[in-house]
Amino acid sequence: MGQKVNPISFRIGLTKDWQSKWYAPKSKFGEQLIEDLKIRDFVKKRLYFSGVAKVKIERITTALRVTIFTARPGLVIGRQGGAIDEFKKELEKMTKSEVFVEIQEVKPPELEAQLVAEAIAQQLEKRASFKRVLKRSAQTVMNFNAIGVRIKVSGRLGGAELSRAESIRIGKVPLHTIRADVDYGFAEARTTYGAIGCKVWICRSERIGERPAPPQRPDSKRRPGGRAGGRGRSSARNTKK
Repeated sequence: MGQKVNPISFRIGLTKDWQSKWYAPKSKFGEQLIEDLKIRDFVKKRLYFSGVAKVKIERITTALRVTIFTARPGLVIGRQGGAIDEFKKELEKMTKSEVFVEIQEVKPPELEAQLVAEAIAQQLEKRASFKRVLKRSAQTVMNFNAIGVRIKVSGRLGGAELSRAESIRIGKVPLHTIRADVDYGFAEARTTYGAIGCKVWICRSERIGERPAPPQRPDSKRRPGGRAGGRGRSSARNTKK
């Protein structure tokens, strides 16, 4: 039917967690929701070349806690923490509340779908061959022990007059399996001949719980030379004779 669901939102509450954690009354809910979007847009624009995978926001009464997951924490923090202090002041000016900023390093960045999509978009903006970029990026992901990867780019690929979509898939990416740890990322490459969209799905592992052993009956122990809890074949033949 052409109906598609974001793999992350499909698993929220089961294997994925919320990226915004706070409670607000109905009168303030919309205002705080828009504020979260502005914070994420500001972080992505300001720290685009630092490899920001995701941003988590938590609200505690009048304070904010912003956790930035990045592949290059040194660029975000700066020398002696000067860059992060300036960044914190700008966030406080924008939100008009106290802000606590935490930096967490992403390991390995090759298994973060958002970072892979942004890397592909940057290469397409430099007019690299999209077929070569797709193969190289997919193989790099698989080299880090991923179960499967799928990459799809669409637009005026190579400056063609008509837009089309090209994709590559290696391994398995079970989108309907909820226990599968599937990460999703999207980025756009702004080229001179138009925008090219890039979608990345990465299946990192499957979270399979241990199944309890089936209950056994007390008389289910096998006797030597026969079936469980009964006479064996050899004894049955002797009785017939």
